[in-house]
Amino acid sequence: MSTPPAAGPVHTADLVVFGGTGDLSMRKLLPALYHCDRDGRLSPETRVIAMSRGGLADADFRGKVDAEVRDSVPVDDPAVWQRFLGRLHHVSVDVGAANHPGWQHLAELLAPHEDRDRVFYLASPPRTFGPFCRELAEAGLVTPRSRVVLEKPLGHDLPSAQRINDEVGAIFDERQIFRIDHYLGKETVQNLLVLRFANAFLEPIWNSLWIDHVQITAAETVGTPGRRGYYDHAGALRDMVQNHLLQLLTLTAMEPPAQNDREAIRDEKVKVLQALRPITGTEADRFTVRGQYVGAGDMPGYLDEPGSTPPTESSRRVETFTAIRAEIRNWRWAGVPFYLRTGKRMPYRRSEIVVQFKDVPHSIFPGGSPNRLVLRLQPEEGIELHLMAKEPGAGEVTLKPVPMSLSFGKTFTARVPEAYERLLTDVLAGNPTLFMRRDEVEAAWRWIDPILDAWRATPALPEPYPAGTTGPAGAHELLGRSGRAWHEEEL
Repeated sequence: MSTPPAAGPVHTADLVVFGGTGDLSMRKLLPALYHCDRDGRLSPETRVIAMSRGGLADADFRGKVDAEVRDSVPVDDPAVWQRFLGRLHHVSVDVGAANHPGWQHLAELLAPHEDRDRVFYLASPPRTFGPFCRELAEAGLVTPRSRVVLEKPLGHDLPSAQRINDEVGAIFDERQIFRIDHYLGKETVQNLLVLRFANAFLEPIWNSLWIDHVQITAAETVGTPGRRGYYDHAGALRDMVQNHLLQLLTLTAMEPPAQNDREAIRDEKVKVLQALRPITGTEADRFTVRGQYVGAGDMPGYLDEPGSTPPTESSRRVETFTAIRAEIRNWRWAGVPFYLRTGKRMPYRRSEIVVQFKDVPHSIFPGGSPNRLVLRLQPEEGIELHLMAKEPGAGEVTLKPVPMSLSFGKTFTARVPEAYERLLTDVLAGNPTLFMRRDEVEAAWRWIDPILDAWRATPALPEPYPAGTTGPAGAHELLGRSGRAWHEEEL
């Protein structure tokens, strides 16, 4: 499969990754940067500087990357791989340690290129965001051409998110802050905007007159082995809904922006979040479902996952699955429910948006079903439009839903870049369109927090569901009460 050509100008920068030897960096960031290098999207002068407490020399870090990353990327040209390794540097630093010599080492490394863009990527826990930015400033390393990238989760509720935004905002202007959500780098997500706003036939029917409901699903087959300490305090609502699923909802529901402009698009996304009908108090029992997987067959339950900390009361109350019926209070979407669903230990790995259209006003053929538009983000990115067609044969007309499919992998010969490749390219170029603004993050938390409060106020535990199934019965009842059902087609 061929590689895509570099798009637009190639920007030179020093990319400093705090947490540069951690899991995110080794699994996602460094492979993405290698692909950017291979495809000609990194200038020859661009450097990648990893920061950690590892005490590694440059050669040690390059050896670590060579051993742990090389097998996960297709190295078809050893010279390109060596060129990429040559970009890598390592600086040992301990945030919070007064006068740590690592800051001086980083300053010396950056000093010869004062006029170069500096991108500080915080692949670390959110509690470090404020201190790291403050110590960067104290070391004199923040310049007008600096940018900072913040990984999710951005806090655990609205006050903590505001505190992080205040701490980072005290050092960096809002235009310099890039809050990343890797879902927004996926081809299908970007194609959603193109599908809506570059094709005349869809936009006239993209409203409550023609659409019955929308389903947004992010299902995972994996559980939480070794991660219960984290997941006890996160849960599916914070981990997936507050960021990933709400981002997909905003792009699906937003009004057409006046132009393809970075702020115009983000303005419309914020309006969607502000229009979400609050779910408070006892309404959470009607519009939300919590679940937690239990052991089934050879798959352990959440409380029995190996390598995890001993279960606590928080463990018993945390949700590994949630489904929500959301409503948007505006003219376009009045009366159209948006069903959000995410869970672990489900029978398939799938992320998709399903737009279910209404029945035809008067059907002259028996056995028909409504049209559906399916936008699949993973495992295979693509778009399907399900139409009704006649099955071949003489005699009585028999209808069958037939998908018109666009598979990016099969349609385009160029390799489809991973989400982090696109987002890192945009960060280096200073393009914030696919990143979240402060008001967007805080609007999402304002909607999420009342649901969390309602769940904390009830003594009821999450509804159990067997590992390897599609979730608790309550999730199916959530749609069944209105005669609807989840889209569960086999891939």
